[in-house]
Amino acid sequence: MQLGFVGLGRMGLNMVTRLVRGGHEIVAYDRSAEAIARAESAGARGVASLEALPAALTAPRGVWVMVPAGAPTESTIAALGNLLSAGDAIVDGGNTNFHDDVRRAEALSAKHMHYVDAGVSGGIWGLQEGYCLMVGGEADVCTRLEPIFLTLAPKDGYLHVGDHGAGHYVKMIHNGIEYGLMQAYAEGFELMHASAYTIDLAAVAALWNHGSVVRSWLLELAARALAEDAGLSGLEGYVEDSGEGRWTVQDAIERAVPLPVITAALFTRFRSREDNPFAERMLAALRNQFGGHPVKKRDA
Repeated sequence: MQLGFVGLGRMGLNMVTRLVRGGHEIVAYDRSAEAIARAESAGARGVASLEALPAALTAPRGVWVMVPAGAPTESTIAALGNLLSAGDAIVDGGNTNFHDDVRRAEALSAKHMHYVDAGVSGGIWGLQEGYCLMVGGEADVCTRLEPIFLTLAPKDGYLHVGDHGAGHYVKMIHNGIEYGLMQAYAEGFELMHASAYTIDLAAVAALWNHGSVVRSWLLELAARALAEDAGLSGLEGYVEDSGEGRWTVQDAIERAVPLPVITAALFTRFRSREDNPFAERMLAALRNQFGGHPVKKRDA
C-alpha cells in the first residue's frame, strides 16, 4: 500500500523502515534533509517539501503525521488540509489530546477529507517488536488503511477502538496506567535498595519475569537498566511527563472517577523536577517554630 509519511525522528524513521520491510511504498518528508536521506536509505522515496508530497501520491491519499505533539502537529495537519484533496485521509500518530482530534476531524470533514487518530505504543523497540495501535475514526476509512496498521502492529496488536478521538483517548488512559506501574516498580526497588540486605536488583527484576504476577515488559526494561548500572548512579532523578498523565487526571476529575495511584504518580514526577522544594522547607520551618526542632541550613 502507498502512504505518505511526515516526521522522520527516531520513532518515525523506525515506523517507515518497518513499513518498507512490510512491502509498502512510503513517500517520506521531514524538515531535515539528513532525516530524508536516512529514510531513503531504508527504502522510502523522499520529497523535498510538504507541498511536494500530494503530487507524489495516488488518490485517495493517506498521509501519516509523526511530528512532536502540540504546535508542530497542529500546523502540519492544517497545512496538509490545504494541500490534500477530497477523499484523502490524514493519520495523526502522535500524542494528541483527544479533544483536538474531534475538532480536526470536523474541520477536515468540511473539506470532504478524513481524519484518523492512532495511539501508538512501542517506543524505540517498535521496529523489531511492532507497535500496539489504538485507532479512532470512521470505520470504513480505518479499514482502508488497515494494511498499514497490520504491518506496524504485532499479531493482535491493532484495534479500531471507536470514533474520532477514541484512539488517542485509549492511548491517554494507557499512558496513565503506565505512570502508575512505573511508580510502583520504582518505589519497590527503592525499598529493596535501602534495605539491610545486599540484594542484586537486576537479578530480582529478571527473576520476577519468570512466573511472577508482576512480570511485564517494563520489568524487563528495569532488569536491563539495573544490569547496566546497578545503583543508577549515572542518572538524575528528574522525570518529565508528555501530557497524557495530566489529561488522564483532568478527565477523571471531570467525570468524578477516583484515580489515586495515577494522580500520585503524576505529582511525584512534578516533585522530581524540584530542587530543594518550598513545601519541604516549609515543613522544616514549622517543626522548628512549634517544637524547636533543628533545621539544616542551606549553603548560600
